[in-house]
Amino acid sequence: MADSKHGSHGSSLRGFAAMDENRQRAIASEGGRAAHQKGTAHEFTSQEAREAGRKGGEAVSRDRAHMSAIGRMGGESSRGGGLRNAPSGSSRGGAHEPHGEAGRLSHKG
Repeated sequence: MADSKHGSHGSSLRGFAAMDENRQRAIASEGGRAAHQKGTAHEFTSQEAREAGRKGGEAVSRDRAHMSAIGRMGGESSRGGGLRNAPSGSSRGGAHEPHGEAGRLSHKG
């Protein structure tokens, strides 16, 4: 396991990066409070947040290998306890036949 005080190139961390995580948080928090008091802190509107999320989703979905890995992880995690193995009294899942029938009915030609 790599030492947390060393970067990927073997150089020792210095300054802010070498500080204890709690001290880093305290300093960052002070900076955030100061920016809000000064009026220069950026606060996202709900529209800006939606736009940022959309852009992030588009960027991630372009990486086909990454998306494939995510899909594999989801498939692996559902193999042991997915909806098919859920007890019939559970709040999710249940019989699959009604869903299949609904799918066939909704896709009439």
